[in-house]
Amino acid sequence: QVQLVESGGGLVQAGGSLRLSCAASGGTFSSYTMGWFRQAPEKERVFVAAFDRYGGSPSYGESMRGRFTISRDNAKNMVYLQMNSLKPEDTAVYYCAARASGLSFLSSRYDYWGQGTQVTVSL
Repeated sequence: QVQLVESGGGLVQAGGSLRLSCAASGGTFSSYTMGWFRQAPEKERVFVAAFDRYGGSPSYGESMRGRFTISRDNAKNMVYLQMNSLKPEDTAVYYCAARASGLSFLSSRYDYWGQGTQVTVSL
């Protein structure tokens, strides 16, 4: 019963930055773990970042660590992904996801998904 809508994707040059947003509705936002995944053409969906419903330190995929920052605003039902020092290898469709349980690195464990937003990083 949760709806997720991503925004903020676009075309950016290598070394640049983008900030993705995810707006949630239809559920109790603070009771969900929120995550970001990405999927390039002909590739599997991979973990980017997540923020546990119980707080603590967020988790990041190995290649994203130090460049990406996930944050959430429970008062606004929003999740954000700040992406810095972007590389062509970051080109993918980025998806917001929600899980009615604790943090997981596996896309199959998430219950709700947004429609995705395209991020393209040029040379």
